[in-house]
Amino acid sequence: MSGAPAGTPPATAAEDTFEALRGQLHEAAAAFADGPGALEGILLGMVDDVDRALGEPLEIFPVCHHSPASATAMARRLREKRPRVVYLELCEDMAPILTELRNCRLPVAVQAFAGEVRDFPPEWSPLSVVAPITEASAEYQAIAYALDTPGVELVLVDRSSDHVFQWDRRAEDPDGPAAGPESASARPAEEEAALHGEAVGVEMGDLRPRFAELEEHLLRHGRVRHWSEWWHQYVELPLGDSDHDTYRQVMLLIGSLFRRLAPGDPGRMRVDEDRERHMWTRMRAHLSATGTDPADCLYVCGAFHAASRVAEFGVAGTDTFEITPRSATTWQHGLIPSSHAAIEAQFGLAAGSVSIAATTWAKNLRRTRVEPFRLAGQAGAAKPRARKTSTPPSPAAGAPPAGDRLSGYLRQPPVPDHLDEAELLGWSVDIVRAARRNGYLASTADAIAVFETSILLAGMRDRARPTPYDFQDAAITCIEKDSVPGRRDVRRLVEIMMGGDRIGQVGYDALPPLARDVHDRLAPLGLALEKRGVQRALLDLASRPELAACSDVLWMLRRLMPHGAARPIMGERRLGTTSIQESWDLALGTHQRALIELGYEGVSIEQVLEQRLRRAAWDAQARTATVLAAVEDATLHLRSRRLAGELGTRALEVLAGERSVDGAPEVLRRVRGLLAYYRTAEPVLPPWIESFVRTGYAHYCTQLPTAFADEEATVGQVAAMLGFLFSMEGLALSLGCDRAQLELAVAQCHPRDPAKTALLWAAQVQLGTLSRQELRERCDDLLANPMVVPAYPRYLSGFVHALEPVPGLADVVVEAVSNAFARLPDPVLLPWLPSLITTLRSTASELAPLLIREAGRVFPARLAALDAWVPPWREQHAAPAAAPGAARAPHGAALLRAHRATGDAVAELLGWEGSWEPAAAAPPGAALLSRHPATADALEALLTGA
Repeated sequence: MSGAPAGTPPATAAEDTFEALRGQLHEAAAAFADGPGALEGILLGMVDDVDRALGEPLEIFPVCHHSPASATAMARRLREKRPRVVYLELCEDMAPILTELRNCRLPVAVQAFAGEVRDFPPEWSPLSVVAPITEASAEYQAIAYALDTPGVELVLVDRSSDHVFQWDRRAEDPDGPAAGPESASARPAEEEAALHGEAVGVEMGDLRPRFAELEEHLLRHGRVRHWSEWWHQYVELPLGDSDHDTYRQVMLLIGSLFRRLAPGDPGRMRVDEDRERHMWTRMRAHLSATGTDPADCLYVCGAFHAASRVAEFGVAGTDTFEITPRSATTWQHGLIPSSHAAIEAQFGLAAGSVSIAATTWAKNLRRTRVEPFRLAGQAGAAKPRARKTSTPPSPAAGAPPAGDRLSGYLRQPPVPDHLDEAELLGWSVDIVRAARRNGYLASTADAIAVFETSILLAGMRDRARPTPYDFQDAAITCIEKDSVPGRRDVRRLVEIMMGGDRIGQVGYDALPPLARDVHDRLAPLGLALEKRGVQRALLDLASRPELAACSDVLWMLRRLMPHGAARPIMGERRLGTTSIQESWDLALGTHQRALIELGYEGVSIEQVLEQRLRRAAWDAQARTATVLAAVEDATLHLRSRRLAGELGTRALEVLAGERSVDGAPEVLRRVRGLLAYYRTAEPVLPPWIESFVRTGYAHYCTQLPTAFADEEATVGQVAAMLGFLFSMEGLALSLGCDRAQLELAVAQCHPRDPAKTALLWAAQVQLGTLSRQELRERCDDLLANPMVVPAYPRYLSGFVHALEPVPGLADVVVEAVSNAFARLPDPVLLPWLPSLITTLRSTASELAPLLIREAGRVFPARLAALDAWVPPWREQHAAPAAAPGAARAPHGAALLRAHRATGDAVAELLGWEGSWEPAAAAPPGAALLSRHPATADALEALLTGA
């Protein structure tokens, strides 16, 4: 027989079943292909595949994922056959978690998660595999039957989650696409569509042609837009009322067709065949170990796998497939919320198709009166009505096989479904009502237009009854027109009306310990945290101190979970500060998946936070600033001196090994904050921070000359290095550092960049090797040199950055800027001004407030006083010439000479030994008195009473 693998015995009883069909297909192949050939081999091979699957002693039940027809047929067959063992195509390591489905509201997804990978490329981390489950799926019907029926065993036979990545094609092609189906329709990334994250989806019952030309042919001749609509129209609806034998034969035929016309991706086909070998190997091993009769078993798998042609197929297949051992990766299993949109996005289905499938499932149950299986205590499921039903007897093991149902099914024309005017009219009224609520100017006339257009579109597509897809097209045409006034368009409104994007929820009892602990600790807030949406939590910590524990949990959740899960509105948590009131926006129900995945990492959020801080600190790419941030988080959230000390010691190691100054600004900011906190909160500084200051002082002194000469080092980074050296100088010198090391480092700096040159001058002023007067003279020389004037904004940028290490130079910087505006002519100043503004904004925006405050202190507050205002620096230069003479200086010091005992006592206290100078000579310290004699005269008058 064509298509039968080598070593497979020919069918006997089943051979006669499809003899007539084979003859018809042979004649059709000769007529269409002008003679038998490849087409005949494909057509007859499809019949052979159906033959082979039907003749297997272990009943194979082919399904399509999230298919209402498959779910209805599965529920009907389970009540008829009552199998003792159900083999299910699902990752075998997910079996223990399936019992928790009764504590969830569907749809949810069974997840296998691995945060730390072993034997896999590190860039794959974290690994995640999900298998979404809805009520309108045959898999859920099988699970509910097996778990709630005494004496029934559920056996998962598909590859494990570890093997999903062992067989992943990325191992062979790292640059290629990730494994899994590609999306067939572009859809905006919505929140509900991202519930599965980056997880790899397990294809349970995937049934879609992998031959692009075949899919295009089916869509074009079926007069539909996408695959989901074709499947709904030509498979779901005809099979919804069919009997078991017809359903089974048709699904096997479709699976064989798509399998034989799937030449595109040999890698994916190899993985599919290995999955089939794995499943049959596991089933034979279970049958052999338990001694179960294959007639009492049911094998639930995708129709694509049911038509398998591997040598291991069947109970009597060969045992040549070797299942490789699992890797050393530790897998965690749990349940995460899913949604219709997430399933559609992950498996490449059309938008709204899963919602339509849920609606079709409800209709099938009402029409066929099939009683579905639901797990006892299932949340969100309607309780089945109690009714007396007689259990049909199980078919005998030697019952004759079903007759040929394919010939009649393929020959009969499609039965036109009658138009349900009441249903279509209700849809039309509901969509107009929904459109008006969302801002559309819709009326009763639009409802009539949608009704008539739906019938018209269905007639153009050879359908007597409009499908939900026809109705959706008609609503878009008649209502949306050319604009969308609100957030939702008409397509989305139809999806919501057809059942909406149902979002599942994992119940409290099915949550991991960490998630349950979070709910318990936040219980004093009195909020329903399991609900989706944003809820406001108000914490008055002054009147209710017990809420401080809730505040700690919320701040840790903010640190660990995605943005929006826990967002503070009022209140802050910084080193050395505590809030008396806090306000939070919480959306833990919306981000339930992230909270569940935290539970895979530990049993409490404190443990997870500590693990993440350690992981970040000991990462190979960790920088000093990163480790210091971990120290700050450990102090803020965990209040652990031990952990902070370990992380601080790690920061010291990372700093000693760094050869660049990229993170110097962040290091300076965090070290200053930690020092300020420890000086106020601790009796003594921790040993690690003393070592850090001592090592950092020597490290930055060594790096300083190189940083000044390096073109890639920015002026802000060099300024941060100087800021560390100058601000930590007192502590560093007390710990044994030598100031000469800093002086030598500054003396070895020879920058070429104007900004770094100005920064070097500021450092020399701080060290005392350059006076402030000399710095002013250099600035004047720059303004006097026409060749340097265009670069003057860059010098100013360096001066502004110098306010970080030398904040006392603010007056000099204000003077430098003011002199430029006063001395430069307009033809030079106006082109130069935009460059100054952009330079200061891009390189020194955080230091500009200090400069503005100094300018506000120097300049007059009133515009009228500006004309008569004389800058202070001009007064200082004009004071010696304007003074009456040096004769007033001794007069200003007369008070000291009149009361020498006071001066002698101060000198003795300071340990100064000296004598009084003659009265004729003015002491050098009286120069200030000579410049400002009015102050001394006023003081003299006050003391003498004159």
